[in-house]
Amino acid sequence: MFKGKLLGNIGVQVVIAMIIGAVVGLLMGDSATMFAPLGTIFINLVKMLVIPLVVVSIIAGAASLGNSPSAGKIGVGTFAFFIATSALAVGLALVMGNIFQPGAGVDFSAHGAGLAAVTQEQGAIPGFVDTVIGMIPTNVFESLIGGNILQILVFCIFFGIALTKVKGDGAKPILAGLNTVVDAFVWMINCVMIIAPIGVFGLMAQSVGTFGFDALGVVLKLVIVFVAAILIYGFIFFPLMVKFLSDVPALKFISAMKKPQVMALSTASSMATLPVTMETCEEDLKVSKATSSFVLPLGATINMSGNAIYYGLVAVFFAQMYHIDLSMAAYIAIIFTSTLGAIGQAGVPGPSFLVVAVLLAAGIPIDGLPLLFALDRIFDMIRTSLNITGDAVCAVVMDKFIGADKQQ
Repeated sequence: MFKGKLLGNIGVQVVIAMIIGAVVGLLMGDSATMFAPLGTIFINLVKMLVIPLVVVSIIAGAASLGNSPSAGKIGVGTFAFFIATSALAVGLALVMGNIFQPGAGVDFSAHGAGLAAVTQEQGAIPGFVDTVIGMIPTNVFESLIGGNILQILVFCIFFGIALTKVKGDGAKPILAGLNTVVDAFVWMINCVMIIAPIGVFGLMAQSVGTFGFDALGVVLKLVIVFVAAILIYGFIFFPLMVKFLSDVPALKFISAMKKPQVMALSTASSMATLPVTMETCEEDLKVSKATSSFVLPLGATINMSGNAIYYGLVAVFFAQMYHIDLSMAAYIAIIFTSTLGAIGQAGVPGPSFLVVAVLLAAGIPIDGLPLLFALDRIFDMIRTSLNITGDAVCAVVMDKFIGADKQQ
């Protein structure tokens, strides 16, 4: 009975599918790309639902908070939480990078030939003013079509608050309808999750079959230190925050997060994992729908603690590889660029050229960066699992503060 219940768990099925996919990819090599459509279909089905879900969730969440005295508090608190935890994540990466020296003794010369060129333009990030201007949509329909999540968030938060300012009961039917639509999208997502193991099998078979494990040997120490930093942040730092800053027991939080973490590992996308994270927070961790609808979509867009750890470690890795002694100014540049550069980065899988900006800011050569691109999927899977964990931590913390306000 227990065995049947275990195998019936979607998280267990996804893990099994990942292992089988990796084995098939290793055995078949490039031929494993024949399974790529399975992963593409799964990811496209999730993406089909994510943007509409974000729109209605943010509007409903902002509307629920709009008339609350906690509205400003949760907004400021959420942004402060994301920025602070990302900065601390970079700090942890720099400390661990200097202690374990992942780039020491790496021979890059044997792997430099034939690597794709990486230009400075690929790592360019807009300045502060340009970032603020870019957050404001000139045409919200263009933002929806183009999938510009940050612009969509700005409009939806503004519109959700505006609904609460409508006189009388005119907005109530709209708000009730939005909540109904959210429930409908969650049902659709649950249907898509049924084929998640098949999609994950296709993604893993393609990834391992295309790149194999050859590149892993060159940067094995970096991978080990990166995973260790992720585990420390995800299973020590975040649970301690939950224990002392929320009403949720730390062990209960860790147990509840297994399902969204497995989903994040399989899709490498915060946005694709969003429905599962919302479901876990609301049903298992008892976070209010108003809080989860506001915090989690926002976090899936701008909360990148896992990415911040990656950027910091990669900077130290290449500095050590090229025998560069980083100054305090370089460390500050790495922390600043890694933290602010992740703001507005879409929560979707793909190569992370933002790390180029981090290297350039610290004066570190970018010639060897393509060495990591073959492993980007592996890094992306792991850091995404930490990103969505941070989103959930923020949700339970903010929900406690809102509850405290309601009791006063």
